[in-house]
Amino acid sequence: MDRFDIALPVEQIEQLDRYCRLLWSWNERLNLTRHTDYEKFVTRDVVDSLALADHLDEAARVLDVGIGGGVPGVILAIVRPDLKLTACESVQKKFQAVHAIAGELALPIEIVHARAEEVLESRRYDTLVARAVAPLAKLLYWLEPYWDAIGQLIIIKGRHWVDERHAAREQGRLGKLELRRVATYNTPGTDRESVILRIWRDEEPIT
Repeated sequence: MDRFDIALPVEQIEQLDRYCRLLWSWNERLNLTRHTDYEKFVTRDVVDSLALADHLDEAARVLDVGIGGGVPGVILAIVRPDLKLTACESVQKKFQAVHAIAGELALPIEIVHARAEEVLESRRYDTLVARAVAPLAKLLYWLEPYWDAIGQLIIIKGRHWVDERHAAREQGRLGKLELRRVATYNTPGTDRESVILRIWRDEEPIT
């Protein structure tokens, strides 16, 4: 991690390395990730997850919306063990793989086989996080009935985020929601720009 200017405790770097090896092992059987070399794993998966981690409050209740191969939820569980993390995945095979990986790493994260909407029917979260789940308008459409259970949504988007915001407004998906860009960063070694967007309902926060 040093050559990527990522400073983490030794035990967290070792956990990330173990996660990476487990992910690739499962990827031989299932399509969990496109990042099958260590440089892409670090500069995309780890960097994105660390960018999200910077915007999560201490001990926050966090739901990863569609964990896929484990990003960002598994990485957040490694680098932010203070968080009360849940991750959902509706695809059975992906759920089984990530559930097994999290168990082998003994991580403080609950993996559930469900869509985010099903989880939000009965639970409340301070923050939802999402990466590469869906276009902004579609994601907000899915979450529209559940803002009573959501304190804020923090998502990673690429360079076309302004177009996605425009489409969401055109479709009436932002409504009473506030949207702010809270961070911009580049993938190390590339000119690929990503942003962190914070979205919340312009009302009293959940308690």
